[in-house]
Amino acid sequence: MTDLPAPKRAWKHWLLFIAIGVAAGYMSGLFGVGGGTIIVPLLLTFAHFDVRKASGTSLAAIVPTAIVAVFSYVARDAVDWLAALLIVIGSVGGAQLGSHLLDKLPRKAIRWAFIGFLFAVVVSLFIVVTSRDSQMHIDLWLGAALVLLGLIVGILSGLLGIGGGLVVVPMLILIFGASDLVAKGTSLAMMIPTAISGTIGNFKRGNVDLSAGLFIGVGACATSALGAATAAWIDPFVGNVLFAVFLLVIAARMIKDALKKA
Repeated sequence: MTDLPAPKRAWKHWLLFIAIGVAAGYMSGLFGVGGGTIIVPLLLTFAHFDVRKASGTSLAAIVPTAIVAVFSYVARDAVDWLAALLIVIGSVGGAQLGSHLLDKLPRKAIRWAFIGFLFAVVVSLFIVVTSRDSQMHIDLWLGAALVLLGLIVGILSGLLGIGGGLVVVPMLILIFGASDLVAKGTSLAMMIPTAISGTIGNFKRGNVDLSAGLFIGVGACATSALGAATAAWIDPFVGNVLFAVFLLVIAARMIKDALKKA
């Protein structure tokens, strides 16, 4: 299947986009991530998009996906809006800094450092399991730390194209003491303005396939609430185990890409 313009696509192309969205939406709701870690490789492998178009289309599809998923967490009172805002404040500047550093820092070393970070998080998720009743009490210092977390997320996003949820969810659980549901709901909330901003920029550069993004988004919206419901239904420790497995899959793919580019 080639990356065909919308008028020349057959029904199987649109079904593929919906299927990609269905998988990404469930993962987004379950883990509090944007879904780009699922959408991008599937578009590259099965729809033969180029990397820029796949990333831009994925980001566009994340907007409706995150909105639907975050409402599912709002219904469970599992979104810390102040924390999400503080993270966004840091990530906006961080993304610009990451883009600026893109050609100045050794991306290979950064990629391996991030892989190491993922493995450290996986180990920590088996040690620290927060209660569903855990709450963040944001004071001046914790607020500053959340802005710093956003800054780090933004830099990594600019340097490696890493979605914020891969960093925000485990850090809110392990360092800030949030429950797993609040961490996931807050992560999805902070993604919405970031994805909208990125989509506008990508659209101006011609790096978004809006029709494909729409069908992926429709498929994702159909399952993101189900993923959020699953996250609320399972035990927090089981949720940590599943998230750890998800991170290991991402790390394995990053190792494969890093070795291929070595």
